[in-house]
Amino acid sequence: MDETTLAPTELLDHESRQVRELVDRTVGDESDPTARAVALFYAVRDGIRYEVYQSDLSRNGMRASAIVDRGFGFCIHKSLVYAAAVRAAGVPSRIVLGDVRNHLASPRLRELVGGDLFRFHCLTEVYLNDQWIRATPVFNKLLCRLYRIAPLEFDGVTDSVYHPYDEKGRKHMEFVHWHGSFDDFPYDLVVNGIRDAHPLLFENSQHTTAGSLEAESADQRRLLARSTAATER
Repeated sequence: MDETTLAPTELLDHESRQVRELVDRTVGDESDPTARAVALFYAVRDGIRYEVYQSDLSRNGMRASAIVDRGFGFCIHKSLVYAAAVRAAGVPSRIVLGDVRNHLASPRLRELVGGDLFRFHCLTEVYLNDQWIRATPVFNKLLCRLYRIAPLEFDGVTDSVYHPYDEKGRKHMEFVHWHGSFDDFPYDLVVNGIRDAHPLLFENSQHTTAGSLEAESADQRRLLARSTAATER
């Protein structure tokens, strides 16, 4: 661990007004680093909406300050905000990248992604009590409830990564490859990699296509209810 994991960068712009205000209203006078990191985890997890669609992947759009202003984004955006926020709170952080197989994506999202393998899933590492701990402040509580996935918790002591099963014991997400940990976000590697792997997901060069994960969840549940009703007749 060195000072680079506390420093502001172009995208982890934790000296910005937006990030500083997020930290101030979340941690207040709390001085314990673990308590600060935990409080910020929940502030990002539930305070910034998780949304794959209509997300901005331009360099300006991926600044932590811009994401806080916009109020939504997917795993990369939320992990960038968390990494910046904990640095502002005096806790070192790194960006972690891996490829995951998501078994519960909606049919439309699977079509746009080209299957169930998502490249460059993003989470965060924080340095607490002389060790690096992984934290994933990504799926907000409402979305978890809609997709019937247990929300991830974080205690600042143990890793918080995606549970392998949903509430009914079905596989949800598994990591198939780790790209590693990064002191700063490798923008070109990740964004170009996502565009190459999932070209249908993009409406244009800077934004993902329009849609709503919450709406797709509601559609899936209606279809399931109709199918169940038809079977019981």
